[in-house]
Amino acid sequence: MTTKTPSKNGKFLGRPSTYNPKYCEQFIELGKQGLSRHQICAQLGVGVHNMYVWETEHEDFFRALEESRNNALNYWENLALNHIVENPGGPRLNTGLWSRSMAARFPREYRENSKVEVSGKDGGAIEVDVIHDFAKDLMQDLLSARQADAESADE
Repeated sequence: MTTKTPSKNGKFLGRPSTYNPKYCEQFIELGKQGLSRHQICAQLGVGVHNMYVWETEHEDFFRALEESRNNALNYWENLALNHIVENPGGPRLNTGLWSRSMAARFPREYRENSKVEVSGKDGGAIEVDVIHDFAKDLMQDLLSARQADAESADE
């Protein structure tokens, strides 16, 4: 699929694509090192926008991006598994790493959810007190009376 517009003579307008099928293998290999898509683009000198366009235009590149992401996930998950204990082969678990890893892998079972419910006395509705400013009302009444007096004096 091409996104370029053909001219009257049948040639396409705009710059030719800089896509190269070699990028597929490069993305896959760099994904094995745990690099993200953006890191790979930076390393290869590929614009992120181009990557998104090529993903939609080239099936082989789309598959390479999927494989690259799976490789990166594998890299980071293996790293976590290898360092889940404080010292390799040691008896102490790195609880922070274990907790984050479990919450990411099994969110239904391990995600920490906090739920705050607010209710009034004995579980009833929340009571709202309205403070009435009598001084303000008194001032309004006095101003209204003064205006009424002024208007009646003018008549």
